Amino acid sequence: MTLDPNGLFPSLGGDLSEIVVAGASGIDADELLASEVTLVTVLVDASTSIATRGLEDAIVRGYGDLVDAFASAREKDGILVALWTFNDEARVVHSYVPVDDATRLDRTNYAALGGTKLYDTFCDALQANVTYAERLRAAGTPTQSILVLLTDGEDCGSRRRVSQCRALATEALATEAWQLAFVGVGTETNFHKVAKSMGFPDKSIAVSASTTTSSIRALFRMVSQSVIRASQARPGVARGGFFSP
Repeated sequence: MTLDPNGLFPSLGGDLSEIVVAGASGIDADELLASEVTLVTVLVDASTSIATRGLEDAIVRGYGDLVDAFASAREKDGILVALWTFNDEARVVHSYVPVDDATRLDRTNYAALGGTKLYDTFCDALQANVTYAERLRAAGTPTQSILVLLTDGEDCGSRRRVSQCRALATEALATEAWQLAFVGVGTETNFHKVAKSMGFPDKSIAVSASTTTSSIRALFRMVSQSVIRASQARPGVARGGFFSP
């Protein structure tokens, strides 16, 4: 399968892997309830350090808050959500579905164990989004994309290099139909350095040194507010950083 016939993302390559195909599925354009859509791809770290730091329940509750905020937003019909978790491998919990059909995290589908394939997951998820977004645009649906990555550490074990992440991020942000958000939790990693090396803009990076349930839920609330604000803008309209309009 050839990717991106318009050539907007030359760093992606051509053939799609199995995980990208899974991530690029989603409802058909004729099932959409809105004439314009915002694709929200959420990548949640599920590595051993999440469990060691006792963050699993806080992330489960915070992600629930995120979905609740989307569900109560006036713009909810135009928001499609995809959820990925990652450790030694990435897992597509579900690809792009309406908010009301989004799966909530719980302790049966979110158990933190293993490494942190940060770079691989980012590249695969971005490629999946590009593929699905092109399908919607080909059907006449204006589309904008937001990718949110939450982690408590650095990459461990990825095949991709950080330079590949940075190239993809640069190409995505150059289209003005994309926003990226990096959310770091804890004090053992220089998250601003990690995020910037991957191509995330300064104003699209949020870090909480606190790892309490309330602080993590506050991060998810900040993400939901920024997503809803972005969904109110027309696709292709230039804007500031994700956390600073």
